[in-house]
Amino acid sequence: MIEKQLLNLRSAVLPGQTPYLAAYLEQGDGTPLLMLHGFLGDATNWLPLMGRLSAHVRCISLDLLGFGDSAKPSIRYDIAQEVAFVHQVLAALSLESCYILGHSFGGWVGAAYALAYPETVKGLLLAAPAGIRDDSFCGRYDHLRPLLWRTPAVDWALNLAKPIAASIGQRSAVEQIAWFRRELMAQPAACSFLLDRLRPEDAIDTVEKDIYRLQVPTLVITGDRDETIPLWHSQTYANEIPGAQLAVIPNADHALPQKYAAELAELIVPFVLAERPNAVGIG
Repeated sequence: MIEKQLLNLRSAVLPGQTPYLAAYLEQGDGTPLLMLHGFLGDATNWLPLMGRLSAHVRCISLDLLGFGDSAKPSIRYDIAQEVAFVHQVLAALSLESCYILGHSFGGWVGAAYALAYPETVKGLLLAAPAGIRDDSFCGRYDHLRPLLWRTPAVDWALNLAKPIAASIGQRSAVEQIAWFRRELMAQPAACSFLLDRLRPEDAIDTVEKDIYRLQVPTLVITGDRDETIPLWHSQTYANEIPGAQLAVIPNADHALPQKYAAELAELIVPFVLAERPNAVGIG
Protein backbone atom coordinates (compact mmCIF):
# COMPACT_ATOMS: atom_id res chain seq x y z
CA MET A 1 0.00 0.00 0.00
CA ILE A 2 1.35 3.41 -0.97
CA GLU A 3 1.48 5.82 1.95
CA LYS A 4 0.49 9.44 1.66
CA GLN A 5 3.23 12.03 1.74
CA LEU A 6 2.83 15.47 3.25
CA LEU A 7 3.99 18.88 2.10
CA ASN A 8 4.24 21.92 4.37
CA LEU A 9 3.14 24.88 2.29
CA ARG A 10 3.38 28.59 2.92
CA SER A 11 1.18 30.85 0.87
CA ALA A 12 -1.13 33.83 0.86
CA VAL A 13 -3.89 31.37 -0.03
CA LEU A 14 -4.65 30.87 3.65
CA PRO A 15 -3.63 34.06 5.47
CA GLY A 16 -2.72 33.47 9.08
CA GLN A 17 -2.90 29.70 8.69
CA THR A 18 0.54 28.84 7.35
CA PRO A 19 2.25 26.46 7.20
CA TYR A 20 -0.49 24.09 6.12
CA LEU A 21 -0.48 20.55 4.79
CA ALA A 22 -1.00 19.09 1.35
CA ALA A 23 -1.30 15.29 1.21
CA TYR A 24 -0.55 13.22 -1.88
CA LEU A 25 0.32 9.77 -3.18
CA GLU A 26 3.14 9.18 -5.65
CA GLN A 27 4.03 6.18 -7.79
CA GLY A 28 6.12 5.70 -10.93
CA ASP A 29 8.71 7.70 -12.85
CA GLY A 30 8.86 9.77 -15.99
CA THR A 31 6.44 12.42 -17.21
CA PRO A 32 4.48 13.80 -14.24
CA LEU A 33 0.70 13.33 -14.20
CA LEU A 34 -1.19 15.23 -11.51
CA MET A 35 -4.41 13.44 -10.56
CA LEU A 36 -7.31 15.39 -9.02
CA HIS A 37 -10.17 13.46 -7.39
CA GLY A 38 -13.90 14.06 -7.49
CA PHE A 39 -16.37 15.42 -4.95
CA LEU A 40 -16.29 13.63 -1.58
CA GLY A 41 -13.18 11.78 -2.79
CA ASP A 42 -9.48 11.83 -2.04
CA ALA A 43 -6.18 10.73 -3.54
CA THR A 44 -6.82 7.03 -2.89
CA ASN A 45 -9.60 7.02 -5.50
CA TRP A 46 -6.86 6.88 -8.14
CA LEU A 47 -5.01 3.84 -6.73
CA PRO A 48 -6.50 1.33 -9.23
CA LEU A 49 -5.39 3.55 -12.11
CA MET A 50 -2.00 4.44 -10.63
CA GLY A 51 -1.05 0.77 -10.64
CA ARG A 52 -1.71 0.66 -14.38
CA LEU A 53 -0.02 3.96 -15.24
CA SER A 54 3.07 3.93 -13.03
CA ALA A 55 5.13 1.98 -15.57
CA HIS A 56 4.65 4.86 -18.01
CA VAL A 57 4.31 8.09 -16.00
CA ARG A 58 4.98 9.61 -12.59
CA CYS A 59 1.56 9.58 -10.93
CA ILE A 60 0.95 12.26 -8.30
CA SER A 61 -2.49 11.95 -6.74
CA LEU A 62 -3.42 14.94 -4.58
CA ASP A 63 -5.92 15.44 -1.77
CA LEU A 64 -7.48 18.75 -2.76
CA LEU A 65 -7.84 21.55 -0.22
CA GLY A 66 -10.53 20.64 2.31
CA PHE A 67 -10.50 16.93 1.39
CA GLY A 68 -8.73 13.82 2.61
CA ASP A 69 -5.62 14.52 4.66
CA SER A 70 -4.88 17.95 3.21
CA ALA A 71 -5.57 21.09 5.22
CA LYS A 72 -9.20 21.82 6.10
CA PRO A 73 -9.27 25.53 6.96
CA SER A 74 -12.49 27.28 7.97
CA ILE A 75 -12.92 29.32 4.78
CA ARG A 76 -15.48 29.76 2.02
CA TYR A 77 -14.25 27.25 -0.54
CA ASP A 78 -14.31 28.04 -4.23
CA ILE A 79 -12.52 26.94 -7.38
CA ALA A 80 -10.02 29.81 -7.17
CA GLN A 81 -8.92 28.52 -3.74
CA GLU A 82 -8.41 25.03 -5.15
CA VAL A 83 -6.47 26.36 -8.15
CA ALA A 84 -4.18 28.39 -5.89
CA PHE A 85 -3.65 25.30 -3.71
CA VAL A 86 -2.71 23.14 -6.72
CA HIS A 87 -0.30 25.85 -7.89
CA GLN A 88 1.43 25.87 -4.51
CA VAL A 89 1.71 22.08 -4.52
CA LEU A 90 3.31 21.98 -7.97
CA ALA A 91 5.75 24.69 -6.93
CA ALA A 92 6.65 22.76 -3.77
CA LEU A 93 7.27 19.65 -5.90
CA SER A 94 9.42 21.73 -8.30
CA LEU A 95 7.23 20.76 -11.24
CA GLU A 96 7.42 23.38 -13.96
CA SER A 97 4.91 21.52 -16.11
CA CYS A 98 2.80 18.36 -16.00
CA TYR A 99 -0.24 16.62 -17.41
CA ILE A 100 -3.41 17.02 -15.35
CA LEU A 101 -6.04 14.32 -14.97
CA GLY A 102 -9.21 15.38 -13.17
CA HIS A 103 -12.35 13.42 -12.38
CA SER A 104 -15.69 15.20 -11.88
CA PHE A 105 -14.99 18.03 -9.39
CA GLY A 106 -11.27 17.48 -10.03
CA GLY A 107 -11.90 17.96 -13.75
CA TRP A 108 -13.47 21.32 -12.97
CA VAL A 109 -10.41 22.29 -10.92
CA GLY A 110 -8.07 20.98 -13.63
CA ALA A 111 -9.76 23.01 -16.37
CA ALA A 112 -9.72 26.14 -14.22
CA TYR A 113 -6.04 25.55 -13.44
CA ALA A 114 -5.19 25.20 -17.14
CA LEU A 115 -6.98 28.49 -17.79
CA ALA A 116 -5.01 30.22 -15.04
CA TYR A 117 -1.60 28.64 -15.75
CA PRO A 118 -1.65 27.35 -19.35
CA GLU A 119 2.14 27.41 -19.67
CA THR A 120 2.47 24.78 -16.92
CA VAL A 121 0.03 22.24 -18.40
CA LYS A 122 1.31 19.80 -21.02
CA GLY A 123 -2.08 18.24 -21.56
CA LEU A 124 -5.48 18.00 -19.95
CA LEU A 125 -7.44 14.80 -19.31
CA LEU A 126 -10.97 15.38 -18.06
CA ALA A 127 -12.94 12.36 -16.81
CA ALA A 128 -16.67 13.15 -16.53
CA PRO A 129 -15.77 16.73 -15.62
CA ALA A 130 -18.02 19.01 -13.59
CA GLY A 131 -17.81 22.79 -13.97
CA ILE A 132 -20.47 23.39 -16.64
CA ARG A 133 -23.39 25.50 -15.47
CA ASP A 134 -26.52 23.37 -15.26
CA ASP A 135 -29.50 24.99 -13.58
CA SER A 136 -31.24 21.61 -13.33
CA PHE A 137 -28.81 20.79 -10.50
CA CYS A 138 -30.24 23.57 -8.37
CA GLY A 139 -32.83 22.24 -5.96
CA ARG A 140 -31.80 18.65 -6.62
CA TYR A 141 -30.02 18.42 -3.27
CA ASP A 142 -32.26 20.65 -1.14
CA HIS A 143 -33.45 17.59 0.79
CA LEU A 144 -29.86 17.07 1.94
CA ARG A 145 -29.63 20.42 3.71
CA PRO A 146 -30.24 18.91 7.18
CA LEU A 147 -27.19 16.70 6.66
CA LEU A 148 -25.09 19.88 6.55
CA TRP A 149 -26.26 21.07 9.98
CA ARG A 150 -23.43 20.85 12.49
CA THR A 151 -25.53 19.60 15.37
CA PRO A 152 -25.54 16.20 17.11
CA ALA A 153 -29.33 16.17 16.75
CA VAL A 154 -28.95 15.04 13.14
CA ASP A 155 -26.77 12.08 14.15
CA TRP A 156 -29.17 11.22 16.97
CA ALA A 157 -32.09 11.23 14.53
CA LEU A 158 -30.26 8.99 12.06
CA ASN A 159 -29.35 6.48 14.77
CA LEU A 160 -32.97 6.47 15.96
CA ALA A 161 -34.16 5.85 12.42
CA LYS A 162 -32.00 2.77 11.81
CA PRO A 163 -34.10 0.19 13.71
CA ILE A 164 -37.29 1.66 12.28
CA ALA A 165 -35.85 1.54 8.77
CA ALA A 166 -34.70 -2.05 9.33
CA SER A 167 -38.24 -3.08 10.22
CA ILE A 168 -39.49 -1.86 6.83
CA GLY A 169 -36.49 -3.04 4.80
CA GLN A 170 -34.87 0.38 4.43
CA ARG A 171 -31.87 0.05 6.75
CA SER A 172 -29.34 0.21 3.90
CA ALA A 173 -30.82 3.50 2.70
CA VAL A 174 -30.49 5.07 6.16
CA GLU A 175 -26.94 3.75 6.51
CA GLN A 176 -26.07 5.33 3.14
CA ILE A 177 -27.45 8.67 4.35
CA ALA A 178 -25.47 8.35 7.60
CA TRP A 179 -22.31 7.63 5.60
CA PHE A 180 -22.93 10.69 3.43
CA ARG A 181 -23.38 12.79 6.58
CA ARG A 182 -20.07 11.55 8.04
CA GLU A 183 -18.27 12.31 4.78
CA LEU A 184 -19.70 15.83 4.63
CA MET A 185 -18.71 16.55 8.22
CA ALA A 186 -15.17 15.32 7.52
CA GLN A 187 -14.78 17.40 4.34
CA PRO A 188 -15.57 21.08 4.84
CA ALA A 189 -14.95 21.87 1.18
CA ALA A 190 -17.85 19.61 0.21
CA CYS A 191 -20.16 21.31 2.71
CA SER A 192 -19.11 24.73 1.48
CA PHE A 193 -19.74 23.92 -2.18
CA LEU A 194 -23.16 22.43 -1.45
CA LEU A 195 -24.28 25.33 0.73
CA ASP A 196 -22.97 28.08 -1.56
CA ARG A 197 -24.26 26.75 -4.89
CA LEU A 198 -27.90 25.85 -4.28
CA ARG A 199 -29.29 28.57 -6.60
CA PRO A 200 -28.65 29.21 -10.32
CA GLU A 201 -27.18 32.65 -9.59
CA ASP A 202 -24.57 31.04 -7.34
CA ALA A 203 -22.86 29.35 -10.32
CA ILE A 204 -20.27 32.10 -10.65
CA ASP A 205 -17.10 30.04 -11.13
CA THR A 206 -18.15 27.53 -13.76
CA VAL A 207 -15.85 27.46 -16.79
CA GLU A 208 -18.06 26.99 -19.86
CA LYS A 209 -17.62 30.65 -20.93
CA ASP A 210 -13.81 30.48 -20.84
CA ILE A 211 -12.69 27.04 -21.98
CA TYR A 212 -12.61 28.14 -25.61
CA ARG A 213 -9.35 29.90 -24.66
CA LEU A 214 -7.57 26.65 -23.78
CA GLN A 215 -4.84 25.69 -26.22
CA VAL A 216 -3.47 22.60 -24.47
CA PRO A 217 -4.07 19.10 -25.87
CA THR A 218 -7.25 17.84 -24.24
CA LEU A 219 -9.00 14.49 -23.99
CA VAL A 220 -12.46 14.32 -22.42
CA ILE A 221 -13.57 10.90 -21.17
CA THR A 222 -17.02 9.91 -19.98
CA GLY A 223 -19.25 6.89 -19.52
CA ASP A 224 -22.46 6.45 -21.45
CA ARG A 225 -24.31 5.48 -18.24
CA ASP A 226 -23.19 8.40 -16.09
CA GLU A 227 -26.18 9.63 -14.08
CA THR A 228 -24.19 12.18 -12.08
CA ILE A 229 -22.63 14.35 -14.79
CA PRO A 230 -24.81 14.42 -17.93
CA LEU A 231 -23.16 13.55 -21.24
CA TRP A 232 -23.76 17.04 -22.61
CA HIS A 233 -21.40 18.48 -19.98
CA SER A 234 -18.51 16.42 -21.39
CA GLN A 235 -19.63 17.26 -24.92
CA THR A 236 -19.51 20.95 -24.05
CA TYR A 237 -15.88 20.63 -22.96
CA ALA A 238 -15.00 18.68 -26.10
CA ASN A 239 -16.82 21.10 -28.40
CA GLU A 240 -15.56 24.33 -26.83
CA ILE A 241 -11.88 23.45 -26.28
CA PRO A 242 -10.06 23.75 -29.63
CA GLY A 243 -8.87 20.36 -30.86
CA ALA A 244 -10.28 18.47 -27.87
CA GLN A 245 -11.31 14.85 -28.32
CA LEU A 246 -14.15 12.98 -26.66
CA ALA A 247 -13.92 9.31 -25.67
CA VAL A 248 -17.05 7.52 -24.47
CA ILE A 249 -16.61 4.31 -22.46
CA PRO A 250 -19.52 1.92 -23.09
CA ASN A 251 -21.62 0.81 -20.09
CA ALA A 252 -19.59 2.97 -17.69
CA ASP A 253 -21.10 5.04 -14.88
CA HIS A 254 -19.62 7.99 -12.99
CA ALA A 255 -17.12 6.00 -10.89
CA LEU A 256 -14.47 6.01 -13.62
CA PRO A 257 -11.28 5.94 -11.47
CA GLN A 258 -12.52 3.21 -9.15
CA LYS A 259 -14.32 0.86 -11.57
CA TYR A 260 -12.92 1.51 -15.04
CA ALA A 261 -9.18 1.85 -14.48
CA ALA A 262 -8.32 -0.49 -17.37
CA GLU A 263 -10.41 1.50 -19.82
CA LEU A 264 -8.98 4.79 -18.58
CA ALA A 265 -5.40 3.52 -18.87
CA GLU A 266 -6.05 2.40 -22.44
CA LEU A 267 -6.91 6.00 -23.31
CA ILE A 268 -4.48 7.88 -21.08
CA VAL A 269 -1.20 6.12 -21.89
CA PRO A 270 -1.16 6.92 -25.63
CA PHE A 271 -2.36 10.46 -24.92
CA VAL A 272 0.45 11.20 -22.47
CA LEU A 273 3.00 9.49 -24.74
CA ALA A 274 1.86 11.85 -27.50
CA GLU A 275 0.27 9.16 -29.65
CA ARG A 276 -2.99 11.02 -29.97
CA PRO A 277 -5.99 8.64 -30.04
CA ASN A 278 -8.28 9.19 -33.00
CA ALA A 279 -11.32 7.18 -31.92
CA VAL A 280 -14.24 8.76 -30.13
CA GLY A 281 -15.01 5.62 -28.18
CA ILE A 282 -13.56 2.32 -27.17
CA GLY A 283 -15.01 -1.12 -27.43
